[in-house]
Amino acid sequence: MSLPIETAILESLSRVQDPEILRPITELGMVGQVAVDEAGHASVGISLTIAGCPAARKIEADVTAAVAGTPGVTGTSIDVGVMTSEERAAFVKLVRGDREARPQQFGPDSLTRVIAVTSGKGGVGKSSLTAGLAVSLAAQGLSVGLVDADIFGFSIPGIMGLSRDGQVAQPSRVDDMIVPPVAHGVKVISIGMFLGDADPRKTAVSWRGPMLHRTIEQFLRDVWFGDLDVLLLDLPPGTGDVAISVGQLLPQAEVLVITTPQEAAADVAVRSALVARQTGQRVIGVIENMAGLVQPDGSIIDVFGSGGGQLVVERLKDTEHPDVPLLGSVPLSPAFREAGDAGDPAVLTLPDDPAARTVRELAGALAVSGRGLAGRKLGLSVR
Repeated sequence: MSLPIETAILESLSRVQDPEILRPITELGMVGQVAVDEAGHASVGISLTIAGCPAARKIEADVTAAVAGTPGVTGTSIDVGVMTSEERAAFVKLVRGDREARPQQFGPDSLTRVIAVTSGKGGVGKSSLTAGLAVSLAAQGLSVGLVDADIFGFSIPGIMGLSRDGQVAQPSRVDDMIVPPVAHGVKVISIGMFLGDADPRKTAVSWRGPMLHRTIEQFLRDVWFGDLDVLLLDLPPGTGDVAISVGQLLPQAEVLVITTPQEAAADVAVRSALVARQTGQRVIGVIENMAGLVQPDGSIIDVFGSGGGQLVVERLKDTEHPDVPLLGSVPLSPAFREAGDAGDPAVLTLPDDPAARTVRELAGALAVSGRGLAGRKLGLSVR
């Protein structure tokens, strides 16, 4: 027995997701009246959360395609409106829950695995690797968030393709909820998204410690990431205010240390790991980047020397921390760098590139070495 055509249209619309919330628009109260005349022409009303919603065009296009693809529909008319303040408040409550009852997103009992990526000095490719790991984990089906915590030297929007020609994608603001843009399946937030119309290539952020702490705290509290499997943080190089703030706010975070093969980089990478340990975080491994330039004949030129990753591992091992693994060595790759500059992560666009292949393998290893559940509340009750 066939369903009424209006019901069939709603069924089609249930497969349309809000591109930022990643839930069906029918669940989010975004679908209004659905009517079909005798000729089969369907009229559908949808309500966006805010005027000027950055996802408006995609939502309208997806709704049009879903309705037009419903059997029996001969034409479509989509009426796009904006939620009332009451509807918007209900939307926020549905998505995020009551403010009073809402737990800290990534508190000690959160099931989200938090991984902070650090380095002792700049220029070691930390941001490129963090972005590559995030995209690779998302490609494996995990729900992934990425916080660009490098406030002064933010580069994640560009690497993720969210910054082009001086324009940076903006997060959506629904009342007091900030919804991060999604790139390559990863929810991303960065201070570069809050500079208004300023060209990020010509803008500098110059703040002291309290402002830095408040910014990281707001990223973790006010930005709605939803249910994540993994949250990655791209930390600034060194052992400054942000590293200490992240240690205070996320003491349960795991830490990945990035170095290059040269001894000078290895020396300062050890210091960044030691600061993480002082705040109670656990160093889960070291990644050596720019480990050698692969030649067409298969030989390798060690442009930056060799052995830096192993040196960091040896210096971090002691009686209390006997097992700090060298997770891998990522070869130097001009193509990998060029893809990042273009905002097209090489892990997706250059599957045969040696560096991209290694980063995907590292992400695979991280995915299967998940954080344990011991000692954490699961939010379940026995009846």
